[in-house]
Amino acid sequence: MRFEEAKQKCEKAGQGHLLAYFDELTGEEQVNLLDQIEKLDITLLDLLKKDSKEVEKGILEPLGAVTLEEIQQEKEEYLQLGTKAIQAGKVGAVLLAGGQGTRLGLDKPKGMLNVGVNKELYLFEQLIHNLMQVVDQTGAWVPLFVMTSEKNNEDTVQFFKEKRFFGYNEEYVFFFVQQMAPSVNYEGKIYMEDKGRISTSPNGNGGWFISMANAGLLKKVKELGVEWLNVFSVDNVLQKIADPIFVGAVLKHQCVSGSKVVAKADPYEKVGVLCLEDGKPSIVEYYEMTEEMIHLRDKQGKLLYNYGVILNYLFSVEALEKIVNENLPTHIVEKKIPYMDETGNVVKPEKPNGYKFETLVLDMIHRMDNCLSFEVEREKEFAPIKNATGVDSLESARVLMKKNGIEF
Repeated sequence: MRFEEAKQKCEKAGQGHLLAYFDELTGEEQVNLLDQIEKLDITLLDLLKKDSKEVEKGILEPLGAVTLEEIQQEKEEYLQLGTKAIQAGKVGAVLLAGGQGTRLGLDKPKGMLNVGVNKELYLFEQLIHNLMQVVDQTGAWVPLFVMTSEKNNEDTVQFFKEKRFFGYNEEYVFFFVQQMAPSVNYEGKIYMEDKGRISTSPNGNGGWFISMANAGLLKKVKELGVEWLNVFSVDNVLQKIADPIFVGAVLKHQCVSGSKVVAKADPYEKVGVLCLEDGKPSIVEYYEMTEEMIHLRDKQGKLLYNYGVILNYLFSVEALEKIVNENLPTHIVEKKIPYMDETGNVVKPEKPNGYKFETLVLDMIHRMDNCLSFEVEREKEFAPIKNATGVDSLESARVLMKKNGIEF
């Protein structure tokens, strides 16, 4: 993009300040800034003009799950079906690892967090160990696609190489970079990180499949014969990946997607709940639920909106390809955003100071014809590390790691 084109694009959108320091930049920095402006999706700013920042929901209804008891009864058949699919190379895994470990005091990719006490044990490493259990069980390597971001791609790839992929077969590991979205202040002005860089952040976990497609990895998926992708987050240290029993259950029930869920610890637990929206699978966030929904129970006294998602989904590749060009709803999220002020100094705010734009994997679920809700044991499969201490923290995860016999 030439300077004049960039200037016209910025000024038309009321973002002329993005080029304020252009003359002070080196030639390379100028080229980089023009490239950023060319990629900039200005249409996102129109979303700020809406009266509500929330994506509207349709008519919601409860959705049950295949319970732990039911899974136990069908376990052998599920295991056989899932193992057969994995051995045939039909199952791949997608690790969502675009985030930084800032909230945990780590200025590196979150997956580089050392969760060990008596020895080094990195989050990435433990997830690979979890996946290796399936490889050992089935005798087949599961293709692993790792989604990074512009901010952490180099560190992540280098870390995997330094650690020799933690013993995983590197021929089955593929990295791709998530698309980015601009960060803005409350008036809709795009922040700058420095004089030559626009403030951007990963565009949410819903961007994983389109980012994979844009990276040319769908061709690799087809070459490998992968028909199912298990998507999971980097921060759950107990995550079971490409779990044959889960895969088998989705196949047996002839669904195009599946979601691992846990029974809520209490009605007010802050988790998204799998439900039906306008007759199709959906996820309602805890803050979107009314008091009536929160306490709604069946005749046996069990909560009807009872099953919280843990960001572990299985998708049919064929079903994903049908929606790859559909625009997912964009969520406007209030965040603390570091920025460069008018004097050129970098400011790190202590409270939210603007918005980020994100697409969410939960909206992909709503595009599916059906979704199998698959209950798992919380203490065996759900130990998210989001905070340094307290609930969903490194502290609480270590307690559960110990219970599950993980040496750290």
